[in-house]
Amino acid sequence: MTSDMTVDRAVAWPGVATPPRSPFRAWVAERLFRQAVRTLPVRVLLPDGSRLGAGGMDTPVMRLLRPADFFHRLGVDGKVGFGESYMAGDWTADELAELLTPFAARMATLVPPKLQRLRGLVDRRRPAAERNDIAGARSNIGRHYDLSNDLFGAFLDDTMTYSAAWFSHDGQNLRDAQLRKIDGILDYVGVRAGSEVLEIGTGWGALAVRAAQRGARVTSVTISAEQRELAERRIAAAGMADRARVLLRDYREATGSYDAIVSVEMLEAVGLEYWPTFFASADRLLRPGGRMGLQVITMPHDRMLATSESYTWIHKYVFPGGMLPSVRAIEQAVAGSTGLRITERRTLGQDYAHTLRLWRERFLANWEEIAGFGFDETFRAMWEFYLAYSEAGFRSAYLDDWQFSLAKPA
Repeated sequence: MTSDMTVDRAVAWPGVATPPRSPFRAWVAERLFRQAVRTLPVRVLLPDGSRLGAGGMDTPVMRLLRPADFFHRLGVDGKVGFGESYMAGDWTADELAELLTPFAARMATLVPPKLQRLRGLVDRRRPAAERNDIAGARSNIGRHYDLSNDLFGAFLDDTMTYSAAWFSHDGQNLRDAQLRKIDGILDYVGVRAGSEVLEIGTGWGALAVRAAQRGARVTSVTISAEQRELAERRIAAAGMADRARVLLRDYREATGSYDAIVSVEMLEAVGLEYWPTFFASADRLLRPGGRMGLQVITMPHDRMLATSESYTWIHKYVFPGGMLPSVRAIEQAVAGSTGLRITERRTLGQDYAHTLRLWRERFLANWEEIAGFGFDETFRAMWEFYLAYSEAGFRSAYLDDWQFSLAKPA
């Protein structure tokens, strides 16, 4: 069957429109999948009426609509194919995050340990073009954050904050929880009237505005042209243009000296080989006695080491060049590259699960508006999977989110 929609999808989403074929790998993938879900609290329903999984009637359901395509995708490239098959419509679920949570909880054991030793033979390697040198970092960031300010505005709260909120109680609205998070990290580094503050990773300006409203002078650096343009307008609209400026500049190119440095969920885009450079840059820019506030998504250290070279669905479709650190990796990079020391920390992992749930609800509720910006149904499935997949990671505690306070000796 052909149509204009089919042709457009084939052009815009070549990996989705045409499933790969590898009979042997599909055969292996089917057997591994059946083994993996055998003890999971889910139900997998196949077109022939058969059922897989250990879940009862109240557990989430995965409807496998096109098993052959699903298993070929999974067999050819499992770390990309599972999400890609959702984008293609090979399977569906009414409770997507709930379905993905048991998979995330057993991420380390879904593939038998003996077969995990063969990872190097079957996993795709990250493209060299996605290295996070200065040129590569700008390209990687642009592919996500320069998609459309209107897109992000349609599912974020009116602070346009794209990181974990920090909820004080059940029922707190997202905007207030985001401001609480921002205030929390500003308090960690003692931002007050007269402070000279560097923000690494501007977002859309909410933190810069909040710091300036305390009487601080803020320099914020970003490598997203779209974010910089809107952040400057939002800073001006808040009446803070005389106290906060946004520079289109890589963190490695930042100059000056500051009482405080703040970076919220930007380290994930730096890349493992550049973590020492990131922290050394912060150490160079921070005045003696100064403090750094860092918020970052983390994963278990053993999983970080095992997957550090892997190319996944998230890299292909959402965050090219991204790499989540472990808490241990952060501690090692700080100790090995700086004179800073970590003095305080707190976790926002379950807060992030709730934040992502709220974002996904807003994204789906506002889909007609988003489609009007030029995004198609395959993008809708991709973004929904990204938000649900991330929520599942935090719900299962496979992922966490930390705020750190770091101090530089006087």
